[in-house]
Amino acid sequence: MKYDKVVLAGGNGYLGRVLQDYYKELAREVIVLSRKPAKSYKNVKTVVWDASSVGDWVEYLHNADIVINLCGKNVNCRYTTKNQAEIISSRVVPTTLLAKMIATLPTPPRLWINITSATIYRHAEDRAQDEVTGEIGYGFSIEVCRKWEEAFFQVETPGTRKVALRMGIVLGKRDGAFPRLHTLARLGLGGRQGNGQQYVSWIHEQDAARCTEWLLQNEALSGVFTCTSPKPVKNEVLMSAIRNASGMPFGVPSPAWLLEIGAKIIGTETELLLKSRWVVPKRLLDHQFEFSYPTIEHAVNDIVWQR
Repeated sequence: MKYDKVVLAGGNGYLGRVLQDYYKELAREVIVLSRKPAKSYKNVKTVVWDASSVGDWVEYLHNADIVINLCGKNVNCRYTTKNQAEIISSRVVPTTLLAKMIATLPTPPRLWINITSATIYRHAEDRAQDEVTGEIGYGFSIEVCRKWEEAFFQVETPGTRKVALRMGIVLGKRDGAFPRLHTLARLGLGGRQGNGQQYVSWIHEQDAARCTEWLLQNEALSGVFTCTSPKPVKNEVLMSAIRNASGMPFGVPSPAWLLEIGAKIIGTETELLLKSRWVVPKRLLDHQFEFSYPTIEHAVNDIVWQR
């Protein structure tokens, strides 16, 4: 085993399960901090915490190679006042708690990665956004990201390196956005969404996992990193790639007004589909991170045809 201990806070969601599968082959033990108990398997152990108060879970942070914080209520909901408050608190409270605990440990983790979001950048159709020259947007989802990263960086952790990883849309077979888009494509409904010109900044799930290990190995790196493919695509290109991989020759488009109606029915927001997220991973590229799936065609074909 390459590593002794990996800790995944809030690690039972989609990306958390991807990271469990990735690190269980690399670490002696993988600790998942979760609000709900779960059966241990192989070298993966779930430890219950409430994500808001000190408890026995703190002992598992000692001497960890890496802590990855994935806590946060799913944003795939209507932005009611209640949901907005829960979305913010479910990110800020656990992050603040982890910061206070890690700062006081005599043997703290080597690296703490906070999975934040590339949606922090503004709606961009004119030029790509990155960690150096990108412009922070405005609105509720951006405010969530601001407060999230403020909570992450506000406490000094002298013994622990910190990276805020601004994640794009993670594509994989089991969960997340891709299975839903794939289903639409197979039903002949996988045309462009809105005008199809909005950019999608995406990342294959394996590159997302590999990126966290790469950051662990590159000990001189810290601060903000964007975790997206180096080749974002427009929505119409994404949907075309999914249709092609699915063998579907056509896809009925979904105009913005229809998406708004559908969003209200299923309880979500059209921003998740219509905001143009044109983001590139400048710092990853500058430091020679090698993507296994840099193009959308390669990524989609791998996901569709994997067993």
